[in-house]
Amino acid sequence: MAETRGPEPAAVTGARQAAEKPVSILVVDDEPHVRAMIAAPLERHGCTVAEASGGREALEALELNHCNLVLTDILMPDVNGVDLLERIHALHPNLPVVIVTAVHDIAVAIDAMRRGAYDYLLKPFTPEQLLATVERALSHRRALEASESYHQSLEEIVRARTDMLRHAMEDLEHSYDVTLEALGDALDLKDSETKGHSKRVTAYAIALARAMGIPPEEIKIVARGAFLHDVGKMAIPDEILRKPGSLTGEERELMREHCTRGYQMLRKIPFLAGAAEIVFCHQEHFDGSGYPNGLRGQEIPLGARLFAIADALDAITSDRPYRSGSDFDFARQEILRCSGTQFDPAIVEVFLKIPNELWQELRSEISGHHHRYSPLEVVEDSGA
Repeated sequence: MAETRGPEPAAVTGARQAAEKPVSILVVDDEPHVRAMIAAPLERHGCTVAEASGGREALEALELNHCNLVLTDILMPDVNGVDLLERIHALHPNLPVVIVTAVHDIAVAIDAMRRGAYDYLLKPFTPEQLLATVERALSHRRALEASESYHQSLEEIVRARTDMLRHAMEDLEHSYDVTLEALGDALDLKDSETKGHSKRVTAYAIALARAMGIPPEEIKIVARGAFLHDVGKMAIPDEILRKPGSLTGEERELMREHCTRGYQMLRKIPFLAGAAEIVFCHQEHFDGSGYPNGLRGQEIPLGARLFAIADALDAITSDRPYRSGSDFDFARQEILRCSGTQFDPAIVEVFLKIPNELWQELRSEISGHHHRYSPLEVVEDSGA
């Protein structure tokens, strides 16, 4: 066979330079002259070539030495090339294997490729064909190794960033609450009719949660859920949110979506997961007549059942364009009247034991210091 020597293939050069040592190729064939024919052009191009006369010898060589590529015949007396291919693919999944054979059968080629062979080289072939096939196989291996290295580095970066994020979430919890208050203020600007509502219901919910003996960490969740309960209204069109008259049935249904939209905004934020549940369920009624899912009784999260009373307390005692607010005595009577239907009777019982003076004091404090009063800071400062 005539052999011509051309310029060194880029993949052979690149692989050798990247590893700073010669490319190592294992040639497997039971005929010595065939191994020599394959090894000669590879060695002239700077590759290190190891030879094996059969499948078992090839497997032993792979255990002892590093190898970048395997070129193997199919028909061999001990372990045939296809079996060797499967063993190599199982033990060294990134090691490319090229089948070199005189069997001109497309079914054999397809079977070999299906079992993991990178390529299929038919005898007789020219040195150029051999080197081109080797070049493609080595490029494929380098691409696999680069991809693995990239993914490993990426995983390490993700783990490091995740740790940093967790620590930041812990260290900056107070700062997040300040950000949440800015969001609440933005909602007040969007829905001026209920200005200060978020701060008042948060203060009421905190007071009621304390009276119920809820643990401090859970009170923080209640406070955040109360403060953000209407955040989903940010997604409601202004013409519906600020409509002076009654809403149509379609508009009412769209308005009801604010529970779900608020939940979708918050649920992906880890430290607001509990608050998101309160936002989602704050319009559910104890008897199952609420929305969005018609939950009843204990199916409704405790924070949402508690918040419902705080929300009603503020709604009844606040002025609206279509009516004046009532006093706290009237609010107390209305909440008692709806015990067991809209509200959890056990929480109503605790609510009724709290004097009206406390609610009035909280309302006055928020009204007098609206821009400076921070219920989320209050719950932090008090140790709850």
